[in-house]
Amino acid sequence: MAAPDAIATEQRTTPVELFWDLVFVFAITQVSTLLYHDLTWAGFGRAMLVLALVWWAWSAFVWATNAHDPDDPPVRAVLFVAIILTFLVALAVPRAFGDEATVFVVAYAGVRFLHLGLYVDASRRGRASLAAIAGFSVTVAVGMALLIVGSLLDDPWRALLWTVAVAIDYAGPAWLTRERLRGIQQVAVSHFAERYSLFIIICLGESIVGIGVGATGRKLDAELIAGVALALLVTIGLWWTYFDHVASEAEEHLAAHEEPVLAAADAYSYLHLLLVAGIIVFAVGAKGAVAHVADPLSEGARLALCGGVAAYLAGHWAFGVRLGAPLTLAKPIAAAACLVVFAVAGGLPAWATAGMVAGVLAILVVYETVNTRVPAAHR
Repeated sequence: MAAPDAIATEQRTTPVELFWDLVFVFAITQVSTLLYHDLTWAGFGRAMLVLALVWWAWSAFVWATNAHDPDDPPVRAVLFVAIILTFLVALAVPRAFGDEATVFVVAYAGVRFLHLGLYVDASRRGRASLAAIAGFSVTVAVGMALLIVGSLLDDPWRALLWTVAVAIDYAGPAWLTRERLRGIQQVAVSHFAERYSLFIIICLGESIVGIGVGATGRKLDAELIAGVALALLVTIGLWWTYFDHVASEAEEHLAAHEEPVLAAADAYSYLHLLLVAGIIVFAVGAKGAVAHVADPLSEGARLALCGGVAAYLAGHWAFGVRLGAPLTLAKPIAAAACLVVFAVAGGLPAWATAGMVAGVLAILVVYETVNTRVPAAHR
């Protein structure tokens, strides 16, 4: 492993990385739109498969730039080329399971191989382990080959091969090369935690955009105002549970961890996908709730609204546990309460369903705030 240097200890997010993130704002919007127009289990599966690919590409570059100085001209050049390819991936998302499947996967494979190139360069500079990179590059290559072959086939074979490709790609660092992963690089903890926090912000922004799109063109009567306000309160609750204290505490726990690379991979690269998926699914449900604020939500939209929040809370709980947070039941109970709301709110107007979920999050926020900020003697 390379010795720690200024990059590893002091690195923070740079403007070029924020610029790189912008293309993923569009990609996330495309994924949520894909799900919104097909709120079925099959549509959910396709949207989550695309999300898993988009997330893994973004996360891979976080690791590579964590081992680099992103302001180096060669690194910038790679990021700019990756931006173009990622934008093509995002453009192809609506027809990724149709006539633009090959464009989608070829552009995506280009992004992934650029990531490997950055990592090889980092190893040449003594900031990453070439043995670890060589280990999971095999699973990347196999995964990309399966994606390309699948793009040439029709469903269900395409979906099946793409699912296998994602499983192999994810299994590379998680299982097949986990021992090598321990020494892949010196983790710049502040940079790492900050990058993933920013992606949570991107996803929360998508929920706000979804609420706005659902309300656009409608008269601002009392029901619409209530629906918008309650949906935004849910978004605020999601933000609060992550950024009030958990994000900073997670960074501290990661910095003190005996195996920061493995802890970062598990807690951020893998478990954060559940948080991201939960927010995006909720955004789809919130968009439908605001668009049909006075009517009962369809079962799919109601499950997206309630189940998305439940998935986010479950992922949030697992994230904290992996980094050594106290093992409490507040978030699992709140997640279960959201599923209860789904079960009982079938005949209620959409604004009432959003209000019940907002109430669950409000109770959770108050409980956690009291237990983290108020001294035990004053509770």
